Amino acid sequence: MSVVALREFALDLATPLSTAAGDIETRAGIVARVDLGGTTGVGEAAPLPGWTESVPACRAALERARDEGAPPGAETPAARHAVTLAYRDAFARRGGRSVAASLARDTPPASVPVNATIGDGGVDEAVAAAEAAVDAGYRTLKLKVGARGLEEDIERVRAVVDAVGDPETDGDAVTLRVDANGAWDREPAREALAAFDGLVEYVEQPLPAGDLAGHAALRGVGAPVALDESLARHGIDEVIAAGGADAVVLKPMALGGPSRALAAGRAAAHAGLVPVVTTTIDAAVARTAAVHVAAALPGGGERAHGLATGGLLAADLVAADPAPVEGGRVTVPAGSGLAGDAFDGVV
Repeated sequence: MSVVALREFALDLATPLSTAAGDIETRAGIVARVDLGGTTGVGEAAPLPGWTESVPACRAALERARDEGAPPGAETPAARHAVTLAYRDAFARRGGRSVAASLARDTPPASVPVNATIGDGGVDEAVAAAEAAVDAGYRTLKLKVGARGLEEDIERVRAVVDAVGDPETDGDAVTLRVDANGAWDREPAREALAAFDGLVEYVEQPLPAGDLAGHAALRGVGAPVALDESLARHGIDEVIAAGGADAVVLKPMALGGPSRALAAGRAAAHAGLVPVVTTTIDAAVARTAAVHVAAALPGGGERAHGLATGGLLAADLVAADPAPVEGGRVTVPAGSGLAGDAFDGVV
């Protein structure tokens, strides 16, 4: 296998996404193409500092892979994601199977449920976004918290729950998740989890990534704890050993590729943790790959994953999304590889 071509890209978000870690306005990255005995495959690197290496470090690693045949290492997970995903795409295409089928131990589902992401707007804005998402068919919502004062965040969460927490439509209850991106210290985090108990499925990354002991101490205080940034920093084995989470959020881009993300998800499930797959607001190639990873997980077709992020981009690498979201679910492409020939002209 060899990397034969690279293409850089920069995609603006339709609207900047405000998080406790700062606003995200543009996603820049690199698409790689590999050749596996005459069968090509594509992979994407979309670095996001704080989760992965920088864009220059990623570019340098991929250029070494192309020019010297040196595989990207763990220090450049986004670059590693691109190369290992491209290999997985080529391998599955050569075998005439989808990536999900090549990864799964059982027959993967045809679609997986997804959550809608609601940014850090005010109360009225959050409620309006939640109502629009429910009208569009979503039954799980993720609300960004942590950039505002804690009391305001508690008010926002309660307002959203009051607005959509028990909709009459189809008789389906709406599940709410919140994501703090490590914004709080231990005491405000305890207050937040106690306030959110019974209102949310979990609170994602309430404390900074390095504080595994603090997260372990928060478990049982109120709402369950999910870890995201901590997983990329410490790895699944350390998170499990520390007893730091009830759920883990798996970003294949940050973990170094689809196979590593799937292995982490299986280890989490075996330890009794809930694995949820999300993107780092990736472009279409990596986003489609994350859909395949979610479908390959045990129970992947039953819980909502954070994969409905394509609409956050003003434009994408391809005109038609091969894994579209409809009614709160995303279709798992059934063609060979990632999505048949959908990405053949990307690089």
